[in-house]
Amino acid sequence: MTHVLHRSIAHHYPTAVSGRGVFIRDETGKDYIDASGGAAVSCLGHSHPDVIAAMRAQLDHLEYAHTSFFTTQAAEELADDLAAHAPAGLDHVFYVSGGSEAIEAALKLARQYFVERGEPQRRHLIARRQSYHGITAGALAVGGREWQRRAFAPLLIETNHVSPVYEYRERAGNETPQAYGERLAQELEAKLEELGGENVIAFVAEPVVGATLGAVPAVPGYFKAVRRICDQHGILLILDEVMCGMGRTGTLHACEQEGISPDLMAIAKGLGGGFAPIGALLLQRKIFQTLAQGSGAFQHSHTYTGHPLACAAALAVQRVIRRDDLLANVRRQGAHLERRLRERFGNHPFVGDVRGRGLFQGLELVADRTTKESFDPARKLNARVKHEAMARGLMVYPMGGTVDGKRGDHVLLAPPFIIDDAEIDMIVERLGDAIDAAVAT
Repeated sequence: MTHVLHRSIAHHYPTAVSGRGVFIRDETGKDYIDASGGAAVSCLGHSHPDVIAAMRAQLDHLEYAHTSFFTTQAAEELADDLAAHAPAGLDHVFYVSGGSEAIEAALKLARQYFVERGEPQRRHLIARRQSYHGITAGALAVGGREWQRRAFAPLLIETNHVSPVYEYRERAGNETPQAYGERLAQELEAKLEELGGENVIAFVAEPVVGATLGAVPAVPGYFKAVRRICDQHGILLILDEVMCGMGRTGTLHACEQEGISPDLMAIAKGLGGGFAPIGALLLQRKIFQTLAQGSGAFQHSHTYTGHPLACAAALAVQRVIRRDDLLANVRRQGAHLERRLRERFGNHPFVGDVRGRGLFQGLELVADRTTKESFDPARKLNARVKHEAMARGLMVYPMGGTVDGKRGDHVLLAPPFIIDDAEIDMIVERLGDAIDAAVAT
């Protein structure tokens, strides 16, 4: 008997009692290798002593101060750190408790920015199909995960969606990656012409699509074209780096590899590494100055905005990543993980695609490699893979509805930045056994 409303009411969850490094232990003493970082969260693994020490030190001084009365040293130092290492022009930070809140704040700040600029007619938001931007009402509305939007559709604000970058299924056989990216950029341009560019607030996208598609990066040149189009129409570019950012793809920010800087960027997950709930919205100087010279305030807040314990934890996480040169390890082990995945699954009869960047890799599962036909959704293959993986002491992040919200299955991997060769090999071996067992049942 539990009084907790769990994610799945009928499912029996093991009780996690401790964690160390890349492993979590349950109440029976069984260890699980955390190959997904929970949900791409635990970038330093579990129980990192330096982060815990920083949190204890913060608690010795102050546990909480509401931001309508005070700022704190922890909040100021973390903001300084984030601004110092942000893409060009992102020099102010608004704190939240997680990714959904960061996107919600981005949408509201984008709208307020244009209202204060004297452009209140701007009301449209454009995002992409098969995206995920969070579970709150605004974030769910701008996201393109259809199965999750369906029940709440009457409550959601109107949004517009264009095609994602999904090379495996949507790039034509005679089309180069560059031509494919140009075609998608033209689709965005056409949507802006349909709506009237002067009526659009922002375009929202994940640089590497995470939970809904399974670690799908953009083709070369796509985001530079998107940035150019946004600038031509005077709309804001909002990048969702909640899952793919903060080092996950091998650079601190995923957009660095695209050669662009957004107007607003949502971060979370790897920001605090799971040691405390925290997310943030980074904003361009022009947006800050518009508010500073206008109303003087962002009309949005949360009780736990800038929580000092969470800020102290996040700052410690970021300092460890730099001190231990963990981004280099992400690149090194990311290459090893991709190589091992291709060795194990490159010719697997039920794996159609291996994709990703850094320690953010995905497998798309198919019933037929030649036709790319998906498994029958009724089989719930993604849930079977998760069950078989857990039975083997492996945590991965499978998801269904990959193709269109109904059909398709993928598995997402996002292990901690501290992972080594032997642990990568263990992940691939156990995952291979889990997928084989899931398909056989």
